Amino acid sequence: MRKKSRPLIVLLAAMGVAALPLSSQAMHLDARYAHNQYYHDRGEVVNVIPRGAYTVRYRGGVYLFHGGEWYRRNGSAAVVIAAPLGAFVPVLPAFYSTVWWGGVPYYYADETYYSWDAGAGEYEVVRPPPGIEGGGTTQLPTADSIFVYPKNGQSSEQQAQDRFECHRSAVAATGYDPTVAGGGVSADEAGSRRSDYMRAQAACLDARGYSVK
Repeated sequence: MRKKSRPLIVLLAAMGVAALPLSSQAMHLDARYAHNQYYHDRGEVVNVIPRGAYTVRYRGGVYLFHGGEWYRRNGSAAVVIAAPLGAFVPVLPAFYSTVWWGGVPYYYADETYYSWDAGAGEYEVVRPPPGIEGGGTTQLPTADSIFVYPKNGQSSEQQAQDRFECHRSAVAATGYDPTVAGGGVSADEAGSRRSDYMRAQAACLDARGYSVK
């Protein structure tokens, strides 16, 4: 059995795809956004709770989070479940894909989207914003009509966090949100509100050590 599987594992590794574990449990390949990772199917029972799993308490429920998968305890085992919307985790899984939509980064793994919440200092499980699954990109954007350059050598992860926090700040200051239809404002206000949003975002990024043009 293993000898027959070895060529497949070598081929997957050469393609940059996570190797399929040799297991009788049902698993699937999540290839959205070229994520290319294998996960247990929902409802599968994992006989051994993964070491290092985070315990997450949310709305009266107790969950386990590890490697992008979510579980509920079932005695000494655990059942794979869908991520509970609104729950927070302190870290992202080791393998995740950053997906940009409307200039805002979302973090994706196992059919689940996360966004950084600066107030909580953690990542929240969120619904995918409308349109992201057809138009999201894993390429770091330079912004919508502005060019952003990290003057202090900020990492891609730091850039994503700064961009998201400046986006949230600009939305709070102007009431305009480019991630929702029409910016969330009336059509006659959209043009001026969008300009205000871009200026507020640029000012925030400039203050954080970016060159914005």
